[in-house]
Amino acid sequence: MSPDALNSFFSLCIGFSLAGALASGYQAFLARPAGFGLLQETVMTKAFAAVPFLVFAAPFIIMRNTLRGRRIERRRFEFVMMATVLAGFWSLMSGTFLIMTLRAVGLLA
Repeated sequence: MSPDALNSFFSLCIGFSLAGALASGYQAFLARPAGFGLLQETVMTKAFAAVPFLVFAAPFIIMRNTLRGRRIERRRFEFVMMATVLAGFWSLMSGTFLIMTLRAVGLLA
């Protein structure tokens, strides 16, 4: 496996891990699952504050909603596959951003 492929794989894993940790922490703290409905809060500051959270938690939310939709609503395989690719790419980008940030701060070599 090439170093670039390994780096991308680690970024993907870190992105999914971060998304899962954020969404699970949100659910443990507030006793309700995180979702994109946070953007529809009536108080503008809450909706604005939800944007950075959702940027990093979105892959987990997309996959959770997709798998529930597949089981409950009997969504087609193509839809599930498309959502999985979207969540994977999003996770790759958020993991890459996190690794680049940690390197810039000096916490990673």
